[in-house]
Amino acid sequence: MRRLICFLTVLGVTVGMYSCENFEPSAPPDDRLLDGPVDGLSAAENIRFLNGDIAFNDEVFVPSSGLGPLFVANSCGSCHPGDGKGHPFTTLVRFGQHDDTGNQYNHLGGPQLQNRAIPGYQPEQLPAGVGFSKLTPPANTGLGYIDAVSDADILSWADPNDADGDGISGVPNWVEMKEYLFARPGTVEVNGRYIGRFGKKGAAYDLHQQTAQAYNQDIGVTSSYEAYDTYTGVETDPEISDQTILDVVFYLKTLKAPIPRGSHQEEILAGKSIFMEIGCARCHRPEMKTGASSIAALSEKTFYPYTDLLLHDMGPGLDDGYTEGSAKTSEWKTPALWGLGLSKFSQGGGYFLLHDGRARSIEEAIVLHGGEGDSSRKNYESLSPDEQTKLIKFLESL
Repeated sequence: MRRLICFLTVLGVTVGMYSCENFEPSAPPDDRLLDGPVDGLSAAENIRFLNGDIAFNDEVFVPSSGLGPLFVANSCGSCHPGDGKGHPFTTLVRFGQHDDTGNQYNHLGGPQLQNRAIPGYQPEQLPAGVGFSKLTPPANTGLGYIDAVSDADILSWADPNDADGDGISGVPNWVEMKEYLFARPGTVEVNGRYIGRFGKKGAAYDLHQQTAQAYNQDIGVTSSYEAYDTYTGVETDPEISDQTILDVVFYLKTLKAPIPRGSHQEEILAGKSIFMEIGCARCHRPEMKTGASSIAALSEKTFYPYTDLLLHDMGPGLDDGYTEGSAKTSEWKTPALWGLGLSKFSQGGGYFLLHDGRARSIEEAIVLHGGEGDSSRKNYESLSPDEQTKLIKFLESL
């Protein structure tokens, strides 16, 4: 009898486990996820990736751990859910610079508006009559590949005087380098400025700068790299360790690139051909290659971001009257299109595209192109409805 009871108990547990497996939701396919490490990391690098993942996605700041007193968000992951694009609720506001002479409103909280505050403090107010720009947080994936592109390649794609006469005159954003940064091998310097490649206008030199500034400007947390309190403007003791900053930088560098979906489907292949034919690829460059990288998994790799990392004049409709570095107010860095079709999954089920999220669909983002994008916009509008559908489906597959 005792053996029978034991047998039935084991059988019941086994059946229960099998039943639970049948009812558990399956994990989404890898090509539907933006997070996850690049292939080829070592065991030690995977541990470091995990440490950065925890700091980025799990740590929520409170006043006792350094939040504020003025801030925009209380964690990194709240602005980049699932490492995807942000939502209008987490959109940043920057103000106080209208040309390359620098920010004119540092004394009033520039360059970034901290619109939230801990109890006992008042959030910042935008000064009247000042040009400003709303910036929707971008997706994080594949950033290490972009970081590892050589300056020489970026400069080879630039055409400041439109020498080839195609109406496209992309230029780099030349920015000052923060004192805590180290120039990557092959860095080009012109008049004390360097090529920026991160941010909507490419105003950050590298992911180290982008991360340290985000902790400081977005969350109000000081580090040894960005030590000034956003409320008082006074240098204070670090509230976060250098190691945490560097772990997050490593995490951002080693997030995988988005995986395309349905690349071999006839309709999507047709859409890709249309993309090339109407001139989109002149700015949204399909293919790049990294140079040598200290992270072997990123070294000498071909990847497909659909950007040229250059600034382009997008016309008066997208001119916010605010800029950073050497960029003009109407110039924006070509956004990478990889992962575009997954954007709505981190944006509440609908698209919020362009730099400020004003476009609610891919089609709307296209028709809002002006300036150097005007020719491709007109070419898109001249397509048949069937051709437009194929193009959109291609873009959604990236």
